[in-house]
Amino acid sequence: MNRFDATIRSPRLVGVACAIGAVALGLGHMTAAGAPGRYLVINTAALGVGLTLLGLFGGALFADRSWTSAAIAAMAGALLATALSGDSVEGATRWVRLGGLSLQPSLILLPVMLVAFARSRNRLATAGMMVAAAAIAIQPDRAMAGMLAAGLGVLAVLRPDRLVLAALGASLAGFAVTLARPDRLPAADYVEGVLYSSFEVHLLAGLAVILGLALLVVPAVIGWFRDPAGRDQYAAFGAVWLAAILAAALGNYPTPLVGYGASAIIGYALSFLALPKLEGLRRSPCPA
Repeated sequence: MNRFDATIRSPRLVGVACAIGAVALGLGHMTAAGAPGRYLVINTAALGVGLTLLGLFGGALFADRSWTSAAIAAMAGALLATALSGDSVEGATRWVRLGGLSLQPSLILLPVMLVAFARSRNRLATAGMMVAAAAIAIQPDRAMAGMLAAGLGVLAVLRPDRLVLAALGASLAGFAVTLARPDRLPAADYVEGVLYSSFEVHLLAGLAVILGLALLVVPAVIGWFRDPAGRDQYAAFGAVWLAAILAAALGNYPTPLVGYGASAIIGYALSFLALPKLEGLRRSPCPA
């Protein structure tokens, strides 16, 4: 088996390659657009942090289903704490400050929560998803509320049960709340509106952004076909990042990986933690 064939059989490895490629394309766009040098450094550092965490915890963090449920509940608590005591801008409370860097916990935690929920559903995990829906409604954040509803909606279609339907109902209620509340947050340069502003820089910069965003859903497509047993997780992964892309296209929300922002980069890498490893992907014999 050649190296390419071995890599393409692992959605996680493909995901790492897609993360590196998308961030690199984003760096190219931001360089062409004249973004401050520290933006490039922060995005590069965020990629390093995300991949390091993936390497450290990728083998064991979500191996145990009871631990998975507890992790979902803990992450939901972090989102609620952010909504109640995080940094606020124009009435939105979505951020925490780490040193001089502002991070958005929902972009870091919600993707991995949804993929993990696809893998392990019980009452504790469902309660965690419902708390997350309430936290995002309090913030409020339409993009993250839409991401949550999209991920749970896909799971409800693929493998409906009372737990996922309860979580979906809570997410739809939370999404309705965010739609009813005003969202006055203005667009920030190199963060929001990148899909459109990149073409004003140069055609190649715009194409780089489009290609970088397309890379985000490639692991879900490959996993869907390569690992039928894990399709719930790959579908949730794809729905999550497609929702993030659509939100960035429709409103003043962060453009993941190709725009400036450490949170989406770390969140993308961490969302691989809940994807299946290679156990479900049988190796085919190498040709003689």
